[in-house]
Amino acid sequence: MGRHVTDEKVAAAELGRRIDAAGKVVFFGGAGVSTASGIPDFRSVDGLYNQRFDYPPETMLSHTFYETHPEEFFDFYRTKMIALDARPNQAHLKLAELERAGRLTAVVTQNIDGLHQAAGSSNVLELHGSVHRNVCQRCGATYSAEWVMSTTGVPVCPECGGRIKPDVVLYGESLDQGILTAAVRAISEADMLIIGGTSLVVYPAAGLVDYFRGDDLVIVNRDPTPGDSSADLVCACDIAKAFDF
Repeated sequence: MGRHVTDEKVAAAELGRRIDAAGKVVFFGGAGVSTASGIPDFRSVDGLYNQRFDYPPETMLSHTFYETHPEEFFDFYRTKMIALDARPNQAHLKLAELERAGRLTAVVTQNIDGLHQAAGSSNVLELHGSVHRNVCQRCGATYSAEWVMSTTGVPVCPECGGRIKPDVVLYGESLDQGILTAAVRAISEADMLIIGGTSLVVYPAAGLVDYFRGDDLVIVNRDPTPGDSSADLVCACDIAKAFDF
């Protein structure tokens, strides 16, 4: 096991030093990246999975539930999955800065909030899709999250009347193979992989880290993960503050 730090200033200094020494850096992130932007994660004490709903969140975020309970699905989607007021935090902004400087080659994210793009990142591989794309299942027309929020009930396409489906990967659906292939390539070609804000328990996404063949594996996550024992550096602290360098 490598170095383990909990002090945010020490973590930021060490993270910055390691990035300066690296060539190709890739960031692999999850819900914890956006908690500092006010978007709840799933598995922490205050996360969605520990809140009370009529159905478990895993059920409401399934393809079957979308098909069989569309009203309840879209009520949950609008209130819990779309966060139009959220703004990028320091982690998002620093990653975009690193990409502009030619240090970061890709962001691989499990998040669907679009905050990496809002911060200025361009090479963002969205494993689970995005709430900012909502697609008519009949004609293929695409609608924004703002448009979905302006509707009520089950949104239908103004052009053809088809049902709208968020372009997000629901439980029971497969990841996009093109995105998956690009993520594997980016991670396998990196010499530094930073894993941030993810519990590393959601597969197949978590399995992507197995493709890393580089020299420096860093995990930035408030809570312990299954990958801590094999990391060269573990920053057990707030991710936004760890990227404040």
